[in-house]
Amino acid sequence: MNSKSQAFRRRWARAGVIGVVAAVAVSVAAAGVAIGSGHKPVKIAYLSFAVANSYDAPMLAAAQKAAKAAGATTITVQDANNSPTTQLNQLQTVASSHQYNAIIVQPIFGTGLITSVQAAIKSGIKVVNMDQELGPNLSTDKPQVAGLSGNVVFVPTEIGKKLGKLALQACAAHKLNPCNIGYLDDIKASALDVALSQAFGGAIAGHSTVSIVAEGQDFFTPSIGLGAVQTMLQANPNINLIVGSDQGIEGAVQAVDPSKVVLIGYGASVAGIKGVASGAWYGDVAQLPASEGRDAVQCAVQAVRTGKGCGGVDPVAKLPNGGVVTKANVRKFHGEWPG
Repeated sequence: MNSKSQAFRRRWARAGVIGVVAAVAVSVAAAGVAIGSGHKPVKIAYLSFAVANSYDAPMLAAAQKAAKAAGATTITVQDANNSPTTQLNQLQTVASSHQYNAIIVQPIFGTGLITSVQAAIKSGIKVVNMDQELGPNLSTDKPQVAGLSGNVVFVPTEIGKKLGKLALQACAAHKLNPCNIGYLDDIKASALDVALSQAFGGAIAGHSTVSIVAEGQDFFTPSIGLGAVQTMLQANPNINLIVGSDQGIEGAVQAVDPSKVVLIGYGASVAGIKGVASGAWYGDVAQLPASEGRDAVQCAVQAVRTGKGCGGVDPVAKLPNGGVVTKANVRKFHGEWPG
């Protein structure tokens, strides 16, 4: 898989990540999901963004484990390999095949799937959305398609706000005056990055000594992040704080002296958690790909066997400190993906 392909997903960026599992699990058992043999078989078509990806792989592994635990549940994986067109075709094919009573979709281009998801729901298939928003609103975890059996996602604008607040905290803690930020987008034109950057900008607005002085693009790839940071620093050697996805910051740490340039990531991958624990990174904002995979399957099983949906589920919302990781609380977190 080429670097741009890996870029295009971790998710879009992207993101993700960590978890206190007991704190974030969907309470499916309490809702009456039938477990074990002798219960209605659940046949799930699992539409992955990109299987060969360090962010998506633990999501799928957790989904498969949850399916095994549910009993009489099978998962058939469809790998879109970062292609919106391929994913749309896959969705339409599985929905019309009459082989599945549940579909889990991890959207590449969410708004482009809505009509086909609506058709699948109308035909009686239980559909659960996972990881990326299925709709135009990137500020909510609530389902945006009527009849959706679950919406297990992180909220992009919340991550952007948390990154902004973390940046302000870092600027003050390190007495950066002015605090000159180098901001790394992952895929600048994507709806995800637009939502993240706008929320970040809103969080730092009104602070006259804090500003973004340079922007780059890392495509969720450390090597590309390294080049982007080097370019930013050549044009703006006064940068003293860099913000980006974990993959971008993994590249940045190779280009800067962390004692002179503060680093903040999002994703809370294993690499990110280690960076915060060591002090090389100031902080991180969590994403939970494995938790999302597990919860999405549990929602699908619940919907097929009981007819009850899960509604909106944001695993990150229940993490310590809202999923904001610093050296003071890093021991409470566990990375759910390598980074």
